[in-house]
Amino acid sequence: MAIQDIYPTALRLLGRPVLVVGGGPVAARRAKGLLDAGARVTVVAPVASAALRELADAGLLTWEPRTYRTEDVDGVWFVQTATGDAAVDTQVSKDAEAQRIWCVNASDHEASAAWTPAVAVVDDVKIAINAGGDPRRAMALRDAVATALETGDLPLRRRRTSKDTASAGSVALVGGGPGDTGLITVRGRRLLGQADVVVADRLGPRELLNELSPDVRVIEVGKTPGHHPVPQSEINRILVDEALKGNRVVRLKGGDPYVLGRGGEEAEFCRQHGVEVEVVSGVTSAISVPAAAGIPVTHRGLAKGFSVVTGHEELSEVPARADHTIVLLMGVGQLRESAAALHSAGLPQDTPVGIVENGYLPNQRVTIGTLGSIADQAEATGVANPAVIVIGDVVRVSPFAPSHFKTADYGTTTPNKPRVLTT
Repeated sequence: MAIQDIYPTALRLLGRPVLVVGGGPVAARRAKGLLDAGARVTVVAPVASAALRELADAGLLTWEPRTYRTEDVDGVWFVQTATGDAAVDTQVSKDAEAQRIWCVNASDHEASAAWTPAVAVVDDVKIAINAGGDPRRAMALRDAVATALETGDLPLRRRRTSKDTASAGSVALVGGGPGDTGLITVRGRRLLGQADVVVADRLGPRELLNELSPDVRVIEVGKTPGHHPVPQSEINRILVDEALKGNRVVRLKGGDPYVLGRGGEEAEFCRQHGVEVEVVSGVTSAISVPAAAGIPVTHRGLAKGFSVVTGHEELSEVPARADHTIVLLMGVGQLRESAAALHSAGLPQDTPVGIVENGYLPNQRVTIGTLGSIADQAEATGVANPAVIVIGDVVRVSPFAPSHFKTADYGTTTPNKPRVLTT
């Protein structure tokens, strides 16, 4: 393996004079990067690109519209040459070397005293990659590393708190989707990888908790139907208290935090106590879990709209028509009462009903029946939460729906179906 004679480091150029020789696109990119670092930039070039002229017109840099002179390197801390003329670039590099000034020679990376890496910024992390003088290779590697950081595949969490971030605690309400780890959003996965504290529900992508660093605290606040060991007021208090200690807190929820998830209450409580809060929408189980069984909540010719309610809510206000899909969340315990209420409201007993348990997980199970039969079927087969109940003609679209759907005895249960279902 060849040993490169380079020493990776980072320059702090805030307020320091630097020189860019050249006026083309490469010079413009380098000048912009130096300005982003806070340097005082002077560009020397007979002709400057539109991008450079805009920066000069805005007073962000100084443009000298002439050819390079040896004295241009006097008093500067860093030089970037990118004229496109190898002879000029070489002369600039020699003049800088004579004054012991670091210089990047864009025409000849082998002769250059310094190399400019491929750079990306993710959160407060700056990635800089050199690849043996191969800029395209460096950019490809940079993009791959940046993507891995963005998606949470690499640990982005702070390990040392600076004086600028010592009190900058925050809360992120992250919707984790129906439970499959691949259905959390990229933003949600990234925030989870940055978390100091995770306040976790019983549902959602629980396997991701195993990937957290051992020193990340996980606070379990999961609820089951009829059993709330940690009341909502206490959850609110935990979020605020942990954030005020300077922690990055992720409230990891199943589905979407704003769809029957009480995320609005938690966000409001955080804001009332001066805590920065971010809401990351998730793939709600109300739509995704039926889809896992091949059931769309809307379908041309069958349903143009849908309502999402819990099984604990009154159903009298929901349109009682088979062409309007009703999605019940947390409704297994009161399924018989809910079916009776919908029938009393005018929904026929032969209205199709589908129940999807453990959507997208290996033990997913689909039970299909009618409004009149589904409660008995669920009781006989031991249907249990977490489950989503879909009521309406859209259930006919499911690949698990029997061929003669209008007969009185078509109720079916399909155990342990694959996670990915296709029609």
